[in-house]
Amino acid sequence: MTRNSKLSEHFSSNEFACRCGCGANQVSAELIKVLEDARTHFAVPITIVSGRRCPAHNAKVGGAKSSQHLLGIAADIQVKGIQPAVVAAYFEGKYPGRYGVGRYTTFTHIDVRTGSARWKQ
Repeated sequence: MTRNSKLSEHFSSNEFACRCGCGANQVSAELIKVLEDARTHFAVPITIVSGRRCPAHNAKVGGAKSSQHLLGIAADIQVKGIQPAVVAAYFEGKYPGRYGVGRYTTFTHIDVRTGSARWKQ
């Protein structure tokens, strides 16, 4: 994948690139589909706060050793003008028993892991 490939109508690979600059930017098509669905539902832009992470950057930011960000199947997002709890509630309602949804003060975590996980900071 090139450094700035268009992944979907609203997202490109550079938005998901590891923030350390290492070039890791691969993310799953399933994650993009979930994010496009949320973009359509809320009808406002979504900012990727954190996408793909390399092991070194994940450790630096205090990510879990088995973080889904390492696998390219997770994103921490902000939906313009929408409270993170509202975004989390949408994902939890849309995908009961599926995926990982984390509620944080300033962003929402979504990942497309096999199985289900829910947590609150």
